[in-house]
Amino acid sequence: MTKAIQSRLTRRAFTLSALSAMGVTAACGNGVGSNKAAKIDARVDSTLTQMYARYPNTVTLSEKSTGMLVMPLVTEAGLGLGGAYGRGALRVNGATVDYYSTVKGSAGFQIGAQQYAHVLFFMTEDALTEFRRSSGWAAGGDLEYVIRDEGDSVAADTNTLRSPIIAAVFGQAGLRVGATLEGTKYTRIIP
Repeated sequence: MTKAIQSRLTRRAFTLSALSAMGVTAACGNGVGSNKAAKIDARVDSTLTQMYARYPNTVTLSEKSTGMLVMPLVTEAGLGLGGAYGRGALRVNGATVDYYSTVKGSAGFQIGAQQYAHVLFFMTEDALTEFRRSSGWAAGGDLEYVIRDEGDSVAADTNTLRSPIIAAVFGQAGLRVGATLEGTKYTRIIP
């Protein structure tokens, strides 16, 4: 009987040790122990620099906005069912005030993958406040796009500038075409 108990304990100890080792190994490449917030901020800075250089009219949009949600890298893939994920930061007056993740699910005829960046410009204080107060804000079909599908210029006119939220989607790379933010959910995170 003692030998059976020892055998069970040994197997249990081995299993727990193996699971612990897998967890440590998986964490090694995931930035555990590193400063994730600093990495997100660096990517946000780089994305804004790229956007301002490629689309100079976005500088005016950012100056007129009450805040900007910057998602430096969103990866989207689908084969029948699809999804997207990314992380970024909310900037108000040039400073990061919160970090967010974005998730999107989709179904239908689709195949491929793409990566892109996007920025949401909050043009009114009410739109920014509503976004910050929500526990999981979802982008709807009422977003106005100023850059979409690798457009050559920023298409912002006086009607667009009156919209509470303006979206810029750019830097697409991959085999899917037509990034849209409709149905994308944003959730505050602690990096």
